[in-house]
Amino acid sequence: MQSPTASGSPTPDVSPELAELAAAYGVATHYENSDRVEVQVEAEVVVAVLAQFDVDASSEESIRRALEGVRAERASADLPPTIVVRAGDTRELGREVTVELEDGTTRAVGTTLPADLPLGWHHVVAGERRVPLAVVPAKLPEVPAAWGWMLQLYALHSAGSWGMGDFGDLRTTATRSAAELGAGVLLVNPVQAFAPAHPVERSPYSPSSRRFANPVYLRVTDTEAFARADEATRTKVLALAPDAVPDLIDYDAVWDAKRTALELLRPHHPRPVELDGDLRDFATFGALAEVHGADWREWPEALRDPAGPEVAAARAELADRVEFHGWLQQLCHEQLDEVRLAAREAGMTVGVVHDLPVGVHPGGADTWALRDVFAARVRVGAPPDAFNQQGQDWNLPPWRPDRLAEAGYAPFRDVIRGVLQHADGIRVDHIAGLWRLWWIPPGEPAGRGTYVHYDAEAMLGVLALEAHRAGAVVVGEDLGTVEEIVTETMHERGVLSSAVLWFQRDWDAPGKPFVRPADWDPHAMASISTHDLPTVSGWLEAEHVRVRAELGLLDRPVEQEYTEAAAERSALLDLVAREGIPADDPVVALHTLLASAASRLVLTSPADVVGERRQPNLPGTIDQYPNWRIPLPVTVDGFFADARVRAAVAPLKAARPLP
Repeated sequence: MQSPTASGSPTPDVSPELAELAAAYGVATHYENSDRVEVQVEAEVVVAVLAQFDVDASSEESIRRALEGVRAERASADLPPTIVVRAGDTRELGREVTVELEDGTTRAVGTTLPADLPLGWHHVVAGERRVPLAVVPAKLPEVPAAWGWMLQLYALHSAGSWGMGDFGDLRTTATRSAAELGAGVLLVNPVQAFAPAHPVERSPYSPSSRRFANPVYLRVTDTEAFARADEATRTKVLALAPDAVPDLIDYDAVWDAKRTALELLRPHHPRPVELDGDLRDFATFGALAEVHGADWREWPEALRDPAGPEVAAARAELADRVEFHGWLQQLCHEQLDEVRLAAREAGMTVGVVHDLPVGVHPGGADTWALRDVFAARVRVGAPPDAFNQQGQDWNLPPWRPDRLAEAGYAPFRDVIRGVLQHADGIRVDHIAGLWRLWWIPPGEPAGRGTYVHYDAEAMLGVLALEAHRAGAVVVGEDLGTVEEIVTETMHERGVLSSAVLWFQRDWDAPGKPFVRPADWDPHAMASISTHDLPTVSGWLEAEHVRVRAELGLLDRPVEQEYTEAAAERSALLDLVAREGIPADDPVVALHTLLASAASRLVLTSPADVVGERRQPNLPGTIDQYPNWRIPLPVTVDGFFADARVRAAVAPLKAARPLP
């Protein structure tokens, strides 16, 4: 059972008994919002969230029975379901145990785990119990100083890519950024797997699986099968390429073209595909999704259980398609490895950093294969704040913290490994989710939820161990409503936090002035904006106000929003002037300001330097805004030839040159 890290203090509507029960499962009965005002959670919401743990708290009697069970379990528990300890620390266990090390050796350690246990995944054995033990790094190494790009890969396009950016464009951008512009790091939007059915999921932050890659990013003509194919087959393949990049990216058309091309090429690939357990399940999901749709919750009942006999029969019947989807993963691995190697060979000091989304699609491959560790009916999101005044509903099911611990954190570990096998670093979106997540009960709006707490020491430890083994840097996105302990602990463990110019203000001072970048946190990855915020040109022109007003996303009068946007713009340009930076070109001026940041990493986006006004994603919208569909206004070649690009990044390159 999850230890109580959420406060058990009762609210006016929450009885002491319900508060105690909620605390036992990490369910918050009150929290501090983005304005640092305490919010009391309604009892009805607490009861609804507890129901997602299969806990009945609908009456005083059911609460009493549930509490009796909690107390009895605590009294009888001798060891936790998983033990995570930092290297160099000891841990008193209260009973004689033996440690089985991952190298196959064993150590009798008495009642205390010693400080000299090696890093790794081990087991503690006590009688009949065998409990996972993770010995994790106390702190990750310091990150080299560098500048680079935060890239929306789908937005790139070139003569060789088909309607959207691909792994070939990523390789070119990495190598040319290092060789021509002196960039040392490249952060890529999530490139995790989608479900191969129409409509293709556009959001990279709602993947079907976080353990596998997205074949829509494959460059078909870079495969070994294309190189080996006969001329007639190559001609058919090339004829499938879209004629031009549309105004908005059409994921369905791109996937249809690439899937057909890869089906033509599959007979020309010389090696068989090895389908292990996890890949077999994922490839089986892909084959079934082609027949029954992207959401397994809408499949025939018999196919919803991946271990059931009907799925086994379907796997045999669809063996060719299962093998095909396994092959696509092999191609993704090959091309992602080529990107990573090319970036390193070009001289990048940090390299390619991949983004880890906070969750997965509720009807996707991961929830199908691992449903027991998910709270399937809950949606993760965020409470209301200044930029999202109605709260956010990301429609992602969270891990169940109790089930995650019982599974030895293996599902979380496998997600981290899946990203880091092709990366020099990982950016954890909404890293505060390792501490707590905003759970929205079924039927409730985004703002009517509460936080559920996780074992952050275990979650962060698993992340650090896997990053250490991969030699990778770790960046956490800690923006929005985040407890101070999150950023403090990240820095203590060698994880970079995030600093965004729009938010770097002294919120307690009169007028909330912007903070000089020289005074920003050095243990951070800094940028002007993010994919969920206005671009530089959009912010300067108040495009974010216009769009939100047009779509009815404002809770305040539009005139007030424009007035506030103008005041923010004036305050920031005042800082530019005080720093002695010429403001003839505001885009260059803001990049010059960013270059002076004390942070280890400073990143900008291609959209920011070429003057794109539209932001990649507008939170709170789905089809009302073209989220994740906006291509860059220039090709990859045109981007590197653009004088605006070189002017904007010149101060970044000067401040953080490659060695």
